[in-house]
Amino acid sequence: MNAMAPIPSLIPENAPFSAEQRAWLNGFFAAYLGVNGEPEAADAASPESDEPDEDQPWHDPSLAMAERLALAKDRKPQRQLMAATAQLDCGQCGYLCQTYAEAVWTGAEPDMGRCVPGGKETQRKLKELMAALDSERGETVAAPAVKSASQLGTRDRPALATLVDAYPLNRPGSEKDVRHVVFDLSTTDLTYEAGDSLGVFARKNPQLVQSVLDRVGATGEEIVAFDGEALPLRQVLLSKVDIARPSDDCLLFLATRAFDGEEALKLQALAEGGGPPDLAEADLLDLLLAFPSVMPSLPGLLKSLDRLQPRLYSIASSSKAHPREVHLTVSAVRWDSNDRQRTGIGSCYLADFAKPGDVVPVFVQKSRGFAPPADDDLPAIMIGPGTGVAPFRAFLEEREARGAKGPNWLFFGEQKRATDFLYEDQIVDWQRRGVLKKLDLAFSRDQSEKIYVQHRMRENAAELWAWLDKGAHFYVCGDAKRMAKDVEDTLLEIAAEQGGKGTAAKAWLDGLAKAGRYQRDVY
Repeated sequence: MNAMAPIPSLIPENAPFSAEQRAWLNGFFAAYLGVNGEPEAADAASPESDEPDEDQPWHDPSLAMAERLALAKDRKPQRQLMAATAQLDCGQCGYLCQTYAEAVWTGAEPDMGRCVPGGKETQRKLKELMAALDSERGETVAAPAVKSASQLGTRDRPALATLVDAYPLNRPGSEKDVRHVVFDLSTTDLTYEAGDSLGVFARKNPQLVQSVLDRVGATGEEIVAFDGEALPLRQVLLSKVDIARPSDDCLLFLATRAFDGEEALKLQALAEGGGPPDLAEADLLDLLLAFPSVMPSLPGLLKSLDRLQPRLYSIASSSKAHPREVHLTVSAVRWDSNDRQRTGIGSCYLADFAKPGDVVPVFVQKSRGFAPPADDDLPAIMIGPGTGVAPFRAFLEEREARGAKGPNWLFFGEQKRATDFLYEDQIVDWQRRGVLKKLDLAFSRDQSEKIYVQHRMRENAAELWAWLDKGAHFYVCGDAKRMAKDVEDTLLEIAAEQGGKGTAAKAWLDGLAKAGRYQRDVY
């Protein structure tokens, strides 16, 4: 999501509080609303900034953790905690990066493992920072807020959509498996706009779950207490807890259940970021097989595991073009490790395990300013390689349905044109009919020298600048650490050279972002 959009304050400036009191109240109420799962939780106002126009240089997903923490080290505790998160504002945790940090700081959110893209690195750093910061402030944090009933169709009460299809977009011979996923929303009240994301509550690989059950000597039919409900153990392992990424608390729990002292020490070391390197990214089954003396109790095991977070996907359709349907573009993630094939939780659930007709819990995550230009006469430049094309399929469907006259320019890249040109027929048809005025393609493996979207940008630098000079909106969707950073660097080069901005190019780009004309949906 666009991390650069301005965020309003929850507490009015003329309220009878000091600046520090107002900041604290903003943090508390933003965190409270996030925890209670209101529909706007992840879009809600952040706490008041340190300054009216606070600079947050660490809020950049391309930076390493150490760099982010260094940039925030002299800021107040909430900002230091924020710097430990992934900086994507993706909403998978139910917050924004800033409001999640505020919630952790106030104690309104006790779970420090909600940041899916940050993974264990973020979880460990949040715990480390909180331990240090709590000792400094010497006070008791607020008790976790009690959740109230939230609206149906939100993260806390997802709607039930029906899976229609998940067919391959790649042709035979491709090294990738990208699926076009279609959900039927006709039995729900969900609505969405181009630029929004869909949250999907996935179920894990049933073979992995069965192997875990076999290892702990359970059938899966055992009824266990979980979050106030009595559920079959198999259901809890499939859809409630994260067994693909066991928490440090889980590692420590397993250590207490190891009858072999050496195994217990290794598990403790893994919980502290050390231990056997080949188990650093182990799932629960890896651990149970690697440490045969571990005999966990079921209640203790379930309590130690993190809750499974939903997966968010950029919506690839316009509701104007597909009433009562929502489409996704999902790359199935599979890899081999320790003589087992591993599968991405959300992607392979949709590609391999869920079947047409299955009912899937979903919710719509509203975008934070990532949307087609409100003015239909303005140009739009869209950079979307790979599955990053998803929201731009939605944008183009939306602009066509609205009869927008503003020209559209799409940059798309993948490995090979013959097998990996996602939505080729539709995109080529848009170009033929003039919905797309310009289309630039970069297929990296169709020639000896790899070509990416940023190379096509440089080749079209003069025209690209001319579009920007005429008020074009510039959009990027895809990988944050590599592609999006390379695209931004290239855009700065074009501004400096073609636009004559020189050393002021960065200030120009910041201004473009503040004006809502430079928007990113990165992950």
